[in-house]
Amino acid sequence: MTPYRPDRVYLERSVRDSRVSRTVLEQLPDVPVVQIDSTEELLEQARFETPTIPRGKRSLILARHEGRFFKPCPAGEVRGESRNVCCNYFVVNYASNCHLECSYCYLQAYLNFPHLVVYANLDDLLEELDQVLSASPDTPFRIGTGELADSLALDPLTGCSVPLVEFFASRPNALLEFKTKSNCVDRLLGLDHRGRTVVSWSLNPRFVQRSEEHKTATIDERLAAARRVAEDGYPVAFHLDPLVHYPGWERDYRELVDEIYDRIGAAGVAWISLGALRMTRRLRDVMRRRFPSSPLALGELVPCEDGKLRYVKPIRRRMYREVLGWIERRAGGRTPVYACMERPEVWRSVFGGEIPSDQAVGEELVSNLVTLR
Repeated sequence: MTPYRPDRVYLERSVRDSRVSRTVLEQLPDVPVVQIDSTEELLEQARFETPTIPRGKRSLILARHEGRFFKPCPAGEVRGESRNVCCNYFVVNYASNCHLECSYCYLQAYLNFPHLVVYANLDDLLEELDQVLSASPDTPFRIGTGELADSLALDPLTGCSVPLVEFFASRPNALLEFKTKSNCVDRLLGLDHRGRTVVSWSLNPRFVQRSEEHKTATIDERLAAARRVAEDGYPVAFHLDPLVHYPGWERDYRELVDEIYDRIGAAGVAWISLGALRMTRRLRDVMRRRFPSSPLALGELVPCEDGKLRYVKPIRRRMYREVLGWIERRAGGRTPVYACMERPEVWRSVFGGEIPSDQAVGEELVSNLVTLR
């Protein structure tokens, strides 16, 4: 995987002395740096220039995040009767946008700012987390960093992983999850993580990775990185999301599941999530414009209750059941599996039994991690 190197860095004066800013600038001694007072001036400029998404990503901004970092995962948002089954997840965003180019990435139709942004006031994030976790010492929290950016793809530049891992190592009521399509794990190795950080990878068969997940680490690179952190004692997890329906998908996903367990082993996998391909109408339009050769936006997707386009329920059910069966065959029931952003009736038909609460799904994942340790 080719490391990210911007053409220019914009540095907010308010964070020029932060440790994140210093780390980034040390890695980019030859890249021009422009100091600014606020990202608002860049946003205003972008409104008039309307840079393309690829051109916008060539600029990296080091800025101060003024709002709250910690919030519930938006996948659990309730919209009347359109509620999906979720996993009681929380997110913190220390970056926004992604230099990787997955054709199906929702960020390209979600963010209104074209540049990559790293929020350099990481100490404020840690202080906020300290307040949240200390206020509810008996409540278990699963917290991820991959909502608005890949968790680790920029880590060679920012080094944000190190203080986060060290912080969570001393928090018995919280787990941190890094979610990535990169192989950028060097900074994680050798840290005293105490099993409180899970490193997870989004995976698809090689056919999908080569055709749809541009600039990402190859599947071999991702699995090799997963093996490295597993050998360093980290729990690892995987997200088979989005599941893509195409001729031959059964063979490819079965082989992918086998490869996960051949390389990591059932004892090392903390959990696996499944999620069928989904998109908004706006995202579909962006995909057709930016990736005209991709068949994903041309598939038989239908509107669902939450406003997203998905495969029809019989296709989703069959994909979930098949993949779940392959996982159970290899894991022997040792790996918790859950569906991300899925309808209750589909969840029931795949997993059986009563529809679990968000809290129950999250607690099962946490309890399995305690068992692995």
